Amino acid sequence: MRATGLELADIFRQAGPRYREDHAGTLSRGQHRVMSAIERCRTAALGGHVEQCDACGHLRISFNSCRNRHCPKCQSLVRAQWLDERHADLLPVEYFHVVFTLPEEIAAIAYQNKAVVYGILFHATAETLRTIAADPKHLGAEIGFIAILHTWGQNLLHHPHLHCVVPGGGLSADDERWVSCRPGFFLPVRVLSRLFRRLFLAQLQAAFDAGELRFFNALEPLRVPRAFVRYLAPVRQAEWVVYAKPPFGGPENVLEYLGRYTHRVAIANNRLTDFADGKVCFRWKDYRHESRQKVMSLDEQEFIRRFLLHVLPDGFQRIRHYGFLANRHRAVKLASCRQLLAEPAPVLEKPDTPLDYRDRYQLLTGKSLRDCPKCGCGHMLCIETFLPGTLPRGPPRSV
Repeated sequence: MRATGLELADIFRQAGPRYREDHAGTLSRGQHRVMSAIERCRTAALGGHVEQCDACGHLRISFNSCRNRHCPKCQSLVRAQWLDERHADLLPVEYFHVVFTLPEEIAAIAYQNKAVVYGILFHATAETLRTIAADPKHLGAEIGFIAILHTWGQNLLHHPHLHCVVPGGGLSADDERWVSCRPGFFLPVRVLSRLFRRLFLAQLQAAFDAGELRFFNALEPLRVPRAFVRYLAPVRQAEWVVYAKPPFGGPENVLEYLGRYTHRVAIANNRLTDFADGKVCFRWKDYRHESRQKVMSLDEQEFIRRFLLHVLPDGFQRIRHYGFLANRHRAVKLASCRQLLAEPAPVLEKPDTPLDYRDRYQLLTGKSLRDCPKCGCGHMLCIETFLPGTLPRGPPRSV
C-alpha cells in the first residue's frame, strides 16, 4: 500500500489535548504515558544527533525514539532482534498456528481487569494445549510453543485473543522419542475449545472469589456473586472460538510468519489514509466479508479512544514461551529435540564486542543506516548530539 506520510503521532498531537481534557477523570497513567511518548517520538523533545556525509556533506538530523512498545515507529529493530534470537529455537518440523479468542462478554470483563484476565487467558491456553497434547489419545507428548497476545481487531475494537505458534510434535514422557503429529493436523479444535472454556471459567471464578476482579459502570452489578454467575451462564454453554489455521510449513517459513504477529501495535502508520475535519480514515480487512479491504472513517476522539483500549498494564509480558520452549529449560529440551530429530544445533555467531545500534540494524534487516541517502558513496558520521528539548547548535561544519 502507498504510504500517505500520515502518522499516529500527527493525530495525537492535534486531537490529543482535547481528548485529555474531555477524559481527564478516566485516562489511566499508562494511557497518558503512551500518548505522550508517541507524540514526542523522534522529535526534538527527546534529543538526537546530527550526521554528515563524509563524501558529499549531506546533513541529516536524527531525533531519538521513544521506545514505547505501543508506538508504531519503534518496533522494527526490536522485532528484528527478537526474530533473530528465535533462529536457535527452530526445529525441522511442520509448524501450526492456533488462535484462542475470548467471547465478547468475557472481553468486557477483561478490559476492566487487564492484568488479571489477560493472565488467565495465557494460563488457560497453555494448560489446554499441554493437557490435550499430553493425552495419548491425541499426541502423547510434551509440546513447546510461543503465545502472543493481541487485543484488537481490524476495526480497533477490543478483541483479546492469543496467537500460538507450535511445532508439530513433542517429546515423549520419558524424553526418549520425538512424537510427530499427523501431517497437516495438530490437535482437535473442538476438544481444545471445550477444555479451554472450562479452564478459563474456573480460573475466572477463582479470581472473582479471591476479590481480584473490579467492575465499573455497566458491569458494576457483577460485584454481587449471584449476578456474576448469571452473567457467565450463557458463555458456559456457548462454543468458544479456537481456530487452527492451516500449517504453514517448516522452519524456513516460521520467522517470516512470526514477524507478522510479534511486536505489532493496534494500528500501523501505513494503514492511515486521511485525517481532516475531525475524521480519521484507515484501511481495514472485513473478515466477515471474505477479508475485503475497506476504509473506515471515525471521529478523531473515537479513534483515539479505540487505540487506547489496547494499552497494556506496565510490565505485562505479551509474548510468552511454554513447554520445551519455556525459558527455564529451553536449552536442554531443545538439545534433546534436535538429537532425536538428528538435527545439528545451529551455529550462532556472536560479535566479540557489542555492536552499535546501526550495525545491529544492518545485520538484522540488511538495510544500512550508515550509507549516505543522497550520494550513496559516503558514510554518515555523527558530528553533534543534542539533549532533549534542545536543537542543534547551528549550521554544521563543512567536510
